[in-house]
Amino acid sequence: MQKTKSSSSDHLDKDHILIMIALGIFTFMSVLDGSIVNIALPSISKDLAIPLNQATWTVIVYLIVISGLLLLFGRMGDVFGKIKIFKIGTIIFTIGSFLAGISRFGLYFLLAARVVQAVGASMTMSTSFGITTSNFPASMRARAMSVIGMFVSLGAIAGPAIGGAILSIFNWTFIFWVNVPIGLIAIVIGIKYFPQDTIAQPNEKIDYSGSTLFFSFVAVFFLAINAAEVVGFQDIWVIIGLVVALLLLAAFIKVENLIKFPMIKLEIFKNQLYSISLTTAFLVFAVNSYTNILMPFYLQDLRGLTPGQSGLILMAFPIANFIFSPISGWAGDKFDKELITLIGLAGLMLSQVGYLLINGGSPYLLIILTLIANGTSAAIFQSPNNALTMSTVPKPLLGIAGSVTALARNIGFIVGNTFATTMLFLGMSHLDGRRVLNYLPAHPDYFLQAMHWSFIFAAVLALVAFVLTLYRMLKRQVLQKYIAKN
Repeated sequence: MQKTKSSSSDHLDKDHILIMIALGIFTFMSVLDGSIVNIALPSISKDLAIPLNQATWTVIVYLIVISGLLLLFGRMGDVFGKIKIFKIGTIIFTIGSFLAGISRFGLYFLLAARVVQAVGASMTMSTSFGITTSNFPASMRARAMSVIGMFVSLGAIAGPAIGGAILSIFNWTFIFWVNVPIGLIAIVIGIKYFPQDTIAQPNEKIDYSGSTLFFSFVAVFFLAINAAEVVGFQDIWVIIGLVVALLLLAAFIKVENLIKFPMIKLEIFKNQLYSISLTTAFLVFAVNSYTNILMPFYLQDLRGLTPGQSGLILMAFPIANFIFSPISGWAGDKFDKELITLIGLAGLMLSQVGYLLINGGSPYLLIILTLIANGTSAAIFQSPNNALTMSTVPKPLLGIAGSVTALARNIGFIVGNTFATTMLFLGMSHLDGRRVLNYLPAHPDYFLQAMHWSFIFAAVLALVAFVLTLYRMLKRQVLQKYIAKN
């Protein structure tokens, strides 16, 4: 029998804890499956007897479908119930994970299974923040968000590490099948302990025209960005793709401003607290993607480590993130959330500087400490920022606001990956005097120099996020002083 949770108590009871576990598990698996497949692509290519560039579609399709459907499912969560959408998503994702592990039917079956996975993942991603906000009191919200943020960051950065560990023991199919028993546990928890939906808008409609335009925008944008990693942003087809994507986005915004029941009420972006929190979240995930892309290259190509060995070192980031996320959530509930996010962003900038100290013979301890600093700083930022992002959104819009937050995270991850890869090979191409698309064993110094240039840019992105947050905090303090005087 489902129970309705009270949001008036600050006591974190068993049911609240189990809700967070179920939300966290699916958030982790959904984000993880966007990155964990990367390390298995050579194995998939060999096993299915397909070129590597075809195998990469298992990643591309998953990310496009998730991101393209986030706003639709966020809106459906507001209209039909966020918990209902989340529960359906958990079942679909688990079925898709099982199907994706069946290798005998070839690439097209795998891609179809990844689409099923992505639909379920998008349903859970788009509603998890809204469920957390509506089922936890304000005084506990940062701690609850810290659990979600912890699993998000873990999933985003731990793909190579966990994937390497699985591949060192099993074949690639277990990368998907490992989700099945975990997913079943989360489904049971959700059925038994999730409360009834308290927010729904049964009289409103779903904007399918806007949904189609938005999905088209995401698909074209992601395809153009993905192509840019290979051929560069100066390629005519990449430029055309980006222009078409912008036109689709403009058409989507126009439709949303005209129809009676838009998929997203654009006025939520007029809220400066929400918009800046969203922008900084995008920037932080882009910055963290530099670590996710560049450090495996450094450890495996330059230092000659195996995927399993490099995976163990890279685990320093998610472990630090896991430890400090709940601490950050507690601090966000007890102190000024904006101040805590500012501290996290300052640490994030310094950790990017730490990567500049790494050279071809650096002690592994220095690398691990830098990864720990990066993971800790991301954790300190993430939980209070998530709470800030959702705190000013009206209850009827929590679903769509949560899906926009997840979308910003996904786009930050994709853009960060693309920029990191592009900048790395552009830097190496500049140093070598020709186009470079792979690591150059004869010139490890070229890789190091290009890696350092890339991390300098990542530090600049972290600085932009820091300045935006500082501006918002100072503006709020000035406003508070003005109100106090009058």
